[in-house]
Amino acid sequence: MALGMAGAYDRAITVFSPQGRLYQVEYALETVRSGSTALAITCREGVILAVEERMHTKLQTPDFSWKLFQVDEHIGAAAAGLNSDARVLVDNARIYSQTLRLSYDEDPTVEAVAKRIGDIMQIYTQHAGVRPFGTALLLGGVDKTGPRLFYAEPSGLVLEYSAWSIGRGADKVKESLESTYRNDMTLDEALRLALRALVDSVDKIDEGWSARAVRIPVDTRLYTQISKQELESILAPLLEEKRKGQR
Repeated sequence: MALGMAGAYDRAITVFSPQGRLYQVEYALETVRSGSTALAITCREGVILAVEERMHTKLQTPDFSWKLFQVDEHIGAAAAGLNSDARVLVDNARIYSQTLRLSYDEDPTVEAVAKRIGDIMQIYTQHAGVRPFGTALLLGGVDKTGPRLFYAEPSGLVLEYSAWSIGRGADKVKESLESTYRNDMTLDEALRLALRALVDSVDKIDEGWSARAVRIPVDTRLYTQISKQELESILAPLLEEKRKGQR
């Protein structure tokens, strides 16, 4: 939205427009929509978190992930938007998770951690001199209630999904998920669905494009990074098919 249309109502986060809108929050959501695509899928066997990452230079170390985070042994997070903001929220999630573990001597639930992050994000929509977090998080894991997935956005809204996507390719990914998602799929099927959806959401695959994923199985409840070799075995035919379509 152009500055002229917003008038003075986007100058401070504490000012509502006559239509009841907080423009700074909406601008933060636009930052999320322009970020790299991330998605998460729950199924009977666990949770898959997957993201696309682009190497901006050959000098960048490809093994370092900045969009997938481990929150606890059984909880992970995928981010879209400003990754620096995401890192701060994840640090808060880690501290809160350990606080719950020490206080109650049991694994923290994904829902409790997600609501805490939503509360922190909401606080930054109602105080002068601050800005909203320019990121959204998908928080997924396996706790005593089973596989769970929550979405937290800059407004502080927290919603639960069976599968969801954020970032620039989110609309295409959601279309794919809505047509092919099944709750009874295996973790391997969920991983293949996630990677296919990521590849299909990209207009053009370049040399710097790559994908990362983690799985959190029901049987171990452990955040486990999927090896580069396993990802490449699934991605290779998908990328070749995509490149043929680009020619």
